[in-house]
Amino acid sequence: MRNVKVAATQMSCSTNIDENISKAEALVRQAAAQGAQIIQLQELFETPYFCQKEKADYYVYATELEHNKAVNHFKKIAKELQVVLPISFYEKKNYARYNSLAVIDANGEVLGRYRKSHIPDGPGYEEKFYFNPGDTGFKVWNTRYGKIGVGVCWDQWYPEAARCMALMGAELLFYPTAIGSEPQDGSIDSKDHWQMCMLGHAASNLMPVIASNRVGVEEDEDSSITFYGSSFIAGPQGNKVAEAGRSEETVLVAEFDLDQLENQRIEWGIFRDRRPDLYKVIASYDGDLLL
Repeated sequence: MRNVKVAATQMSCSTNIDENISKAEALVRQAAAQGAQIIQLQELFETPYFCQKEKADYYVYATELEHNKAVNHFKKIAKELQVVLPISFYEKKNYARYNSLAVIDANGEVLGRYRKSHIPDGPGYEEKFYFNPGDTGFKVWNTRYGKIGVGVCWDQWYPEAARCMALMGAELLFYPTAIGSEPQDGSIDSKDHWQMCMLGHAASNLMPVIASNRVGVEEDEDSSITFYGSSFIAGPQGNKVAEAGRSEETVLVAEFDLDQLENQRIEWGIFRDRRPDLYKVIASYDGDLLL
């Protein structure tokens, strides 16, 4: 038996970076007080979701990993509380910019970084203006409490990303997120679709999924997004074991036996019966193998 408690948090964000970090710390402490050992904060929580508009002024938010305020702050918190913290941040590396994530182990050590692979581009979510496509490939980290894979927001819509992390030995999948209404069409509500995609990752890999989204209304000139929260923790059959509402700032906690889940994955045979020799088409853009 190898039990681990995981947590998802959700909160609103302002233009004050220090206040956002302080609010995130309070949620981490709340989760740790409930026994959580791996705690997920939402995507780009240091700042408002600045990708609503294409503005060069927002490039100033980007920092090198070693100088990022949130990462350095939560290295101390992780060590103090003995918790694992995947921390989303806007990364600057020379003339490149990435939507990145640093995984901090329970001793305060940064185990490595992941750079978001799938970069969206659409009204209100103009991320291609701010981020290079990630070049790290998918990553799995052997933390004190288990092997975790982490995708960032738009990555969560791709079953290939979840399966790659599972094949690399992940035992838990985490997804920090910033998603809400569509500024160009207020009638669109993607909440159920958003959850269903990740519930599918959990079910098809027999692996818990932890998703952390933001809440609140954020405006930039004529653009407005209402982030719909609905953070959740899914069990290995794609069942929601905990779910937040659309607006409250809160913490979700759930416990899993990683040894039991590993036995289930082996017994079910979904990895044993794979046929990677037949999947070559998945590596193409158009389904044409006659290259």
